[in-house]
Amino acid sequence: MGIAPERQFDFWLGAWDLKWGEAGRATNHITALWNDKVIEENFADEVNGFYGRSLSAYHAQRGVWQQTWVDSNGTYLDFIGRFHDDKMELHMETERDGKPLILRMVWRDISADAFEWDWQRSDDGGATWTTQWQIHYRRKK
Repeated sequence: MGIAPERQFDFWLGAWDLKWGEAGRATNHITALWNDKVIEENFADEVNGFYGRSLSAYHAQRGVWQQTWVDSNGTYLDFIGRFHDDKMELHMETERDGKPLILRMVWRDISADAFEWDWQRSDDGGATWTTQWQIHYRRKK
């Protein structure tokens, strides 16, 4: 028996230390709001002065997760996706220079205290993916 769909993002709840590349560091605090129906993310890269926030909710009628992201660069993104094969995958379709592309986030290798997060893009309708940013999450003690 699998995880109830509305609980599939619970692995993300908590306070996290993030690392990427040689020197990338940030924190992320994830909380459940409003009768545990909404997941709020608060990302902080203090060194570079970059901050972001997302709200995610499970849309039961459609059977999908939806997420809206905003950040200190003025970026607004909206994603949709599902938890499957032990991974959460959210994606959005957009255009760059008049050409279609798909952006995707993948939470994978999930354990109680760690997981990997990949930011990927596809320029061929999802046939192939390029990882542009990979973050290692470790739960704060």
